[in-house]
Amino acid sequence: MPSFAIGVDLGGTNLRVAAVDDSGKLLEKVTSGTEVGKGRDQVINDMTTVILELAVKFQDAGKLAGIGVGVPGIIDRATGMLRESPNLPGWHDYPVRNEIEKRLNAPVVLENDANAAALGESWLGAARDHDSMCMLTLGTGVGGGIVLAGDVWRGMTGMAGELGHITVDPNGPPCGCGNRGCLEQYASATAITRMAKEAIADGSAPELERAAHANVEFSAKSVYQMAVQGDEPARAIFRKVGWALGIVVADLANIFNASIYVIGGGVSSSWEAFAPALLEEVRKRSFVYNATTPPDSSGKPGSTIVTRALLGSDAGLYGAARLGLVTAPAPSKTRA
Repeated sequence: MPSFAIGVDLGGTNLRVAAVDDSGKLLEKVTSGTEVGKGRDQVINDMTTVILELAVKFQDAGKLAGIGVGVPGIIDRATGMLRESPNLPGWHDYPVRNEIEKRLNAPVVLENDANAAALGESWLGAARDHDSMCMLTLGTGVGGGIVLAGDVWRGMTGMAGELGHITVDPNGPPCGCGNRGCLEQYASATAITRMAKEAIADGSAPELERAAHANVEFSAKSVYQMAVQGDEPARAIFRKVGWALGIVVADLANIFNASIYVIGGGVSSSWEAFAPALLEEVRKRSFVYNATTPPDSSGKPGSTIVTRALLGSDAGLYGAARLGLVTAPAPSKTRA
């Protein structure tokens, strides 16, 4: 009998819910704003309302295999507790899974959103023909997910894969995690904007300064547009993005010897601006990469591939649905 699952991508800005069948076909996707300001209960109520609507709408398409929910932040999978989430203020130590399950009266698989994105790319995206992969998601921050032998590697308590907090430069900018020089301080959209403002402040980027004054919504995308137009300070910023990513990808290649490393998230749309520096740094630093990558980058079997994600913003949605299709939910320990 055919089956389908419901996947949820809960972000600080957008809430997206989709029904996906067991072949990976998207049956329907519903997108709305995440009204964080109205409180956690309202967000969970909005989410579960859409889940129930889709479950009823597609009940004739097959059996509902499960429900997967991707959430930004650090999750304790055993309890279904969201420990920390910078994108969801006020959700500290919040029993997300328990609150969803109470409203649905059904089990839910809860996952970190970057892990869900990695699973989505592994199932249907850039890594679909690969058994193991690592993914970096470049957005407001930098997340990461690791898939080994087809399964997400979660670590002892579900907190593995915080690749954005690998140290790139111990003397670098302070990070919100308490460390200094994390990858997130070089390769996130926030970091790109910060580096542009620093260049403007020291007088070394006059064209960026003009662009910033002309655009009240000056952002990483603005910096990328300047880089594409040939502005050298903007191009230098993206070379630094690539340098930092290259250090981390080289480390990952040396540790995991996976066949593919995927770069996703909104910043990955500037791939051509940072990829040359990224690949150059990986070649400098990873003997595993050099030993397994042919000079022509032909991607033959046994090669190490570094590439851009294919599913865009839907990667986490497909990954969450995949969890609903294949994962037996862990028993909730926080039920009343």
